[in-house]
Amino acid sequence: MLDLLEKPAAVSRTVRSGIRIRMIPPAATRRAGFEQFAQTSLTRLHSTAYQLCHDWHLAQDLTQTTLTKLFQSWDRACESDNLPAYAQKILLRVYLDHRRRRSSTEVFLGGMREPAYEISPDLRLDLLGALSRLPARDRTIVVLRYFADHSVEQVSAELGVPINVVKSQTRRSLIKLRHMLGTDRRALFA
Repeated sequence: MLDLLEKPAAVSRTVRSGIRIRMIPPAATRRAGFEQFAQTSLTRLHSTAYQLCHDWHLAQDLTQTTLTKLFQSWDRACESDNLPAYAQKILLRVYLDHRRRRSSTEVFLGGMREPAYEISPDLRLDLLGALSRLPARDRTIVVLRYFADHSVEQVSAELGVPINVVKSQTRRSLIKLRHMLGTDRRALFA
């Protein structure tokens, strides 16, 4: 599949006027670099996608689309200072694009299979249920701040909102979560 997505390598030209020439590594080296990054970041991307949309199958689709877009722009992406943040931003954009589509309002009525958890699944489900009751923007801010471990400035830049909005929405969302979780809150964070 990677062969179908791969762009041909650019031809480099020698210029005597002092212009910097960018050498593009061979396709095999680019593919190996992408595969290594994809293997190391797949779990984190999938986890973040699930926390955004609360649907395992949609999270897999969002993760796959993110990795496809990342591979298509891999030459530019691998020059990034913070490649995981670059991938997270692509994931966020893919999620927001999906939410804008009309098909995002469709509801699956069948049963869902939950993966095995190391901690009590009831507590985790309580937390995920409380997160799902938050408005989409509040949930996105909480997930990026506390599950993806982004700073206030990073969340502000990714969502395109002022830093004060991120701070106030985080505070309000945490207050709402505390009320929703009630007594389970102590067990979750013990």
